[in-house]
Amino acid sequence: MRLRHIKGCEDFITDAKECIREDKAIALKGNIQDIFEEKRPLQIEIGMGKGQFIRNMAMRYQNINFIGIEKYESVLMKAIQRKRNLETEKSIDNLRFLCADAKKLSEIFEVGEVDKIFLNFSDPWPKDRHANRRLTSPDFLNIYDIILKKDGVIEFKTDNVGLFEYSLEVVKDSKWKLDFCSFDFHSEKESEENIMTEYEEKFSGQGNKICKMIISR
Repeated sequence: MRLRHIKGCEDFITDAKECIREDKAIALKGNIQDIFEEKRPLQIEIGMGKGQFIRNMAMRYQNINFIGIEKYESVLMKAIQRKRNLETEKSIDNLRFLCADAKKLSEIFEVGEVDKIFLNFSDPWPKDRHANRRLTSPDFLNIYDIILKKDGVIEFKTDNVGLFEYSLEVVKDSKWKLDFCSFDFHSEKESEENIMTEYEEKFSGQGNKICKMIISR
């Protein structure tokens, strides 16, 4: 689906105090937490969309810093606006945004700087020739291996069974190990504390089963 461009989104993102662009983030490598008021454990969501998941995570876990990563400026603009709408009563000071391509993450984050990575309803890139663009491809797992702490984990959710099965095969053939796996996550007891994304609410409301895996090294 083609994303609708919002006029002025580029300037909005550049001026947003809650957001940092890729070039400035690269220049901050090793000190990325300077964008927060306080240094805390760091968790990131790659391809956060409009930010419902990471926004609610930040409000629930105020002892953790969260960075929502999104390369599409029009989508990122909406995420920032929604955060601001919620801050009329209380600031969400442990949430920041990064406008960047996931391919650049090892240039932005220091080795072992990230405690946890969330991949939620990533683009499935269904054509075989685009497999290396999938956020669970071997190339991306290699990037995560660099920036994730040795005891860190990756949590991946999707409603796309084909993408999930592909991801399981990638994990099986890698140094990563499967800590949790379900083709019907919402039926599991582990889902009791689950925070849903916009897509998760939509797809599960349509009767689609949600798949989830957690991997570590």
